[in-house]
Amino acid sequence: MEPTGLAFAAAGAATLLAALLPRLTSRAPLSMPMVFVGLGVLAFTLVPGLPSPDPIEHGTTAVHLTEVVVIVSLMGAGLALDRPLSWGGWGSTWRLLAVTMPLTVLATALLGGWLLGLGAAAALLLGAALAPTDPVLATEVQVGEPTDDEESEDEARFALTSEAGLNDGLAFPFTYAAIAVAAAGLAPSGWLGEWLAVDVVWRLVAGVGAGAAMGWVLRRLFFSRAGERAHLAERAEGFVALSAIFLAYGVAEVIEGYGFVAVFVCALTIRAAERAHDRHQVLHAHVEQLERLLTVVLLLLVGGAVARGILAGVGWREFALAAAFLLLVRPLTGLLAFVRSSTGSRERWVVSFFGVRGIGSLYYLAYGLSEADIPGAEQLWRVTVLVVVGSVVLHGVTAGPVIHWLDRKRARRARAVHGTEEQAPVTPV
Repeated sequence: MEPTGLAFAAAGAATLLAALLPRLTSRAPLSMPMVFVGLGVLAFTLVPGLPSPDPIEHGTTAVHLTEVVVIVSLMGAGLALDRPLSWGGWGSTWRLLAVTMPLTVLATALLGGWLLGLGAAAALLLGAALAPTDPVLATEVQVGEPTDDEESEDEARFALTSEAGLNDGLAFPFTYAAIAVAAAGLAPSGWLGEWLAVDVVWRLVAGVGAGAAMGWVLRRLFFSRAGERAHLAERAEGFVALSAIFLAYGVAEVIEGYGFVAVFVCALTIRAAERAHDRHQVLHAHVEQLERLLTVVLLLLVGGAVARGILAGVGWREFALAAAFLLLVRPLTGLLAFVRSSTGSRERWVVSFFGVRGIGSLYYLAYGLSEADIPGAEQLWRVTVLVVVGSVVLHGVTAGPVIHWLDRKRARRARAVHGTEEQAPVTPV
């Protein structure tokens, strides 16, 4: 059998599945990530001669591949949000970032030290890697394509999308803290001051500033009269989307800011221009297609890593940590964030449960291990991949039915209160 032809045929089939699966599985106990992780396991088990997908062996490749997937997904998440940025309108987001994220880091680090015997740097890196939720593997619980209705998004979908868009960047300070502890030890005098000044304050400010500046420049260029006359966006929508992603990320990294934050802020800034313009839908569609294609590649490699033994040696302690993380840590810290919140009880439970873990976790672990000599790399990879695969299965099975149930409850409540049926948000496809 000709291997080149087989590879092209497999790529074509995978691309077709990536286009069809989200629509076919939107209400089923199945998700696109589940399918492609499974296909990756099968492919790397049955097909001889495939290259090694081991992220430890190919650490630099793992960093950059996951990096690209995350920044593309962050642009898509930012462009999809209809609700303008505000303190009150984004209340759920701020709660999740200020309460759930740091508590998740702390609880995971403590579990890592207690159950797995990890050192301080390794435990902190594990907490930082597993803290961010994922805008890539959670399309069923994300908002749909952009619309001109600022009230179109239900609170659960909005909170999960906006949280994923921001906490993928805000995990960096914790990652840098782990790197600093690995280099200087736990004594705060050796790293705390520089970490606060540089890794927390400067990098965040620089990331937000670079993203806002690039977003403002691009929206002035493509939504201006000159841009309209030149048909810049109509003739090159895909290039416009790519330029926004790479410019925001690149400029932020050059000035040593957080590029992930910059990309999401850039997307929000572009989205703020002429919200009713249909160009936002076109830009989002291009980003979404690129994101889905890149995600397929990465999910196949995750499945391949599982098939080639990255989970070999996993014992009851690793399973206990993964189960505690998915079933206790995220749900409980999520619920704590909504204490004294006006968010409905059903929405609170859904947001708290569906803290999907995925590509961002793989990136932060690969990045942290590439920047510091942290003992226990193999164990950290085993636990992280176990949590990601567990999240893919657990949330993939439950997301469609639960979100569909929530939409039905919302519509029924709207009929009872107003005598009309509230339109359920469009499921992303």
